[in-house]
Amino acid sequence: MTNMQDREKAFEAKFALDEELRFRAEARRNKLVGLWAAGLLGKTDADADSYARDVVAADFEEVGHEDVVRKIKADFDAAGVARSEDEIRVQMLELLAVAIAQVEA
Repeated sequence: MTNMQDREKAFEAKFALDEELRFRAEARRNKLVGLWAAGLLGKTDADADSYARDVVAADFEEVGHEDVVRKIKADFDAAGVARSEDEIRVQMLELLAVAIAQVEA
């Protein structure tokens, strides 16, 4: 019975670690996409960092990443930056790979 309990605890620990890494990677991706968007919006230095933090915070509004897409798209529209929601999603996918590599390093 102890072997089964040990395996169960190991699976639970692995699941918890995987979830933590996923959360950290998604938060890093949101920061990176926020910095990308800030550059397109003409923000630099502290303003860009602040905007990236706002993008990270926007991800906590609802489950999934569509809240981030909506925030960036609304900001792009307000500033006259011509980018579609699909272009934002593609950028998010590309930056997720970068974020995963950074978190794993």
